Amino acid sequence: MSTAAALGSDQADRVTFVAVVVPARDEERLLPACLDALDAARSALAAARPDVRCVVVLVLDDCRDDSSSVVDGRADAVLVTGVGNVGAARARGVVRAATLAGPEWGADAWIAHTDADSQVPPDWLLEHVRAAEAGADVVVGTVRPDPGDLDPGRLLAWRRTRTAVPNGHVHGANLGLRASIDAAVGGVAPLGLHEDVDLVERARRAGARVVASALCDVLTSGRLVGRTTGGYAEYLREDLLATGPAPVETGS
Repeated sequence: MSTAAALGSDQADRVTFVAVVVPARDEERLLPACLDALDAARSALAAARPDVRCVVVLVLDDCRDDSSSVVDGRADAVLVTGVGNVGAARARGVVRAATLAGPEWGADAWIAHTDADSQVPPDWLLEHVRAAEAGADVVVGTVRPDPGDLDPGRLLAWRRTRTAVPNGHVHGANLGLRASIDAAVGGVAPLGLHEDVDLVERARRAGARVVASALCDVLTSGRLVGRTTGGYAEYLREDLLATGPAPVETGS
């Protein structure tokens, strides 16, 4: 039995509502592609599962650029905040999603987190719903950096670390969980870094079934300087080549 069942759902694995939460800080350049990808994912979900309602909540947090100008009504709700904290931004997005859901919020609702510098695949939402209805309380998905952002040595090093087996690493760009689990563990903490890891760890300690998946890989920015200190940008900048640069392959 999934943790959702223990929390009182009569049909613990059913999903009838999906909320996509997207925090953004100064993503005017990358946000349009993010929203395009979400449009495609929503269309695929609607075609395959017309019984599932889906909303997108965009949280523009401490933006100093013109991110608001590229939204143009493409999200069901747009929050403008000045907290400058990705964890708090995600949490506020979840609260707004619950308001949009109304009575549909609860064990049958699924929260899908991604980032404004990322592009989900067309089957992203459908795969999250399938995993949830197969018994997952939390889905930890894989990401891949945009190869156009990486120098040849880093790109080769990343490809050498890539495996077909999901590694279980937590990425806010590809993370989903039941709304009941989010509520049971107190939601996303107001952390400026690793708020996604913290959320999954608390869910795991609460007994949630955490499933690692590589079925819906998300393309994310490969920039080496991120919006916060640490995170995926730091991994690409420092940790990926920690054992030395990978040799660059050349043609004969």
